[in-house]
Amino acid sequence: MALLLRRFVQSAQRNQIFFKRNVTWKRCFSSAKMPPLTQLSQDELMMRETVVRFAKEKVAPLVKKMDEQSMMDKSIINGLFENGLMGIEVGQEYGGAGANFFCSILAIEELAKVDPSVSVFCDVQNTLIFDYFRRYASPELKEKYLNKMATDSVGCFCLSEPSCGSDAFALKASAKADGDHFVLNGEKSWITNAEHADIFLVMANVDFTKAYKGITCFVVDKNTPGLSVGKQEDKLGIRASSTCPVILEDCKVHKSQVLGEVGQGYKYAIEVLNTGRIGIGAQMLGLAQGVLDHTVPYLKERKAFGTAIADFQAIRHTVATIATQIEAARLLVYNAARMKDNGEPHVQEGAMAKWFAGEVASFSSSKCVELLGGVGFTKDFPVEKYYRDCKIGAIYEGTSNIQLNTISDIVYSNY
Repeated sequence: MALLLRRFVQSAQRNQIFFKRNVTWKRCFSSAKMPPLTQLSQDELMMRETVVRFAKEKVAPLVKKMDEQSMMDKSIINGLFENGLMGIEVGQEYGGAGANFFCSILAIEELAKVDPSVSVFCDVQNTLIFDYFRRYASPELKEKYLNKMATDSVGCFCLSEPSCGSDAFALKASAKADGDHFVLNGEKSWITNAEHADIFLVMANVDFTKAYKGITCFVVDKNTPGLSVGKQEDKLGIRASSTCPVILEDCKVHKSQVLGEVGQGYKYAIEVLNTGRIGIGAQMLGLAQGVLDHTVPYLKERKAFGTAIADFQAIRHTVATIATQIEAARLLVYNAARMKDNGEPHVQEGAMAKWFAGEVASFSSSKCVELLGGVGFTKDFPVEKYYRDCKIGAIYEGTSNIQLNTISDIVYSNY
């Protein structure tokens, strides 16, 4: 025992000498404080306050009507543009807010607390369409479209098809070279924002002999002959968000409308979706928080056996579990967003954020319906809508199983 104690003291002395000599290590053990992930900058606080005010004053009164009519009210779309929420990262030189990616995540989260349909409308524009342009568009395409995107034009991302969802690179849409143009043919399915879109990012294959390496992204304007939008899908949830097929019939597009390089569309799509998944994580995070915000006040008011049901231990434990899972999801989403802003790899973190936040949204909304009893099962109370809306989180922008595959691939690569 004495020998062990002597060795411990000697080791501590050696470490003390090392730390005194090594300035870098001394800095690591300094009293400097690192801010928590949830601490926001002034710009981020201002963005959140703007979104909270817009969501409460403009979105909340229309949620029930938009859900029942499966329609996004025009005033909401106009309001999103007027408040700078459709071009959050677009540079000020193009009429955008010039904010960071994290601000987009805050906006998506806050909108989802009130209506996940409005949230995804904003999400696709910022985390998919703009990100695609920012990364790969030529200066000419940026000049042509970024100002429109920031001020009045909605974009949509056309990748999935009737026979390829998770296996997206098996797409059948074709793009045949014709002089200075490409002629596009095919059908895209489940395209978010298609009903309102002015700008369509269309994935099509220019050479099927090269398999997925022939996939190319084209920027197609709404009024281009040969492009049409089909009937809106009648969905379980996020009903105010338009989801439509997009049909391409001899749609002629000039070669200058190729976004990035010919044959690189598959690579671009993967990279953009890796970031977009953080946005869906934020949507599911906001949804889970929104459903809890509607539930707890009712639990404190509703009485049974002479006391508020919020006081029952079983209720308290369920609420505690939901709140803890929401906070865990928030940390995953925020961390992935911060990493993206810092230019760090975030494939695993984005997949984890999307998968876990989706699971938390599903658990939270289901449990809150149960906690509310009969009231929770009626359309007069908003919680059942969150329950319907949450399911999409396990499906779009990569199913939950695809996320788990991605996560496990990266985990295995570390061993």
